[in-house]
Amino acid sequence: MEKILIVPGLFGSGEGHWQRRWLDDIAGSRLVEQADWNRPCLDEWVERLEAELADGPAYIVAHSFGCHVTAALARRASAGRVRGAMLVAPCDIAATRKRHADNLGAVQASQACRLPFPSVVVGSLNDVYMPFENLTQITAEWGSDVHILGQAGHINIESGYGRWTGGYALFRQMQARVQHRDKIPARREISSRSYDALRDYSAFRIAASTGDCNEQRSTP
Repeated sequence: MEKILIVPGLFGSGEGHWQRRWLDDIAGSRLVEQADWNRPCLDEWVERLEAELADGPAYIVAHSFGCHVTAALARRASAGRVRGAMLVAPCDIAATRKRHADNLGAVQASQACRLPFPSVVVGSLNDVYMPFENLTQITAEWGSDVHILGQAGHINIESGYGRWTGGYALFRQMQARVQHRDKIPARREISSRSYDALRDYSAFRIAASTGDCNEQRSTP
């Protein structure tokens, strides 16, 4: 059974959040606990993640600030233990601080660089925590594959993502590419297109508001 580390962001993805449902639904999943979900310290959170990776290789499923925690592994030896990472709704630190100044304090994201492990960013066109222009930039810097859900907000409880079965399908797709990457070349949609092409939404697998996006939201 392959290990999957669930890495929440600020406030810890509370009860009902799709990450908590993931722990119940997907065998091998384990939550990376933090000492204080309300006041993150990037270095301390990364160390907690590294402690989990010390037990052996794992996939990572991160959300919001947890994506930055995962990306911070890029310059650490423990990155070699990451089989692949699904980075859902990474937040923009500056935009998030404006909304939660008391919680983020002086937290700064580590300088973005290409991730040394396979990754896919799952994003949204209307995430208040991540302007779309910034999403395209950080995804290019990370060298990640990309999947845009459409008008999906921050892909959290507030935007209707409780039990998110569509996320399981996206994870399995990433997992299959990792397992067969010598046979299936990874797509680098962000890094291989100009910014103008990024804004041409037809170039992406965007879920229409009446289609894929609704299908992948909460189910009982």
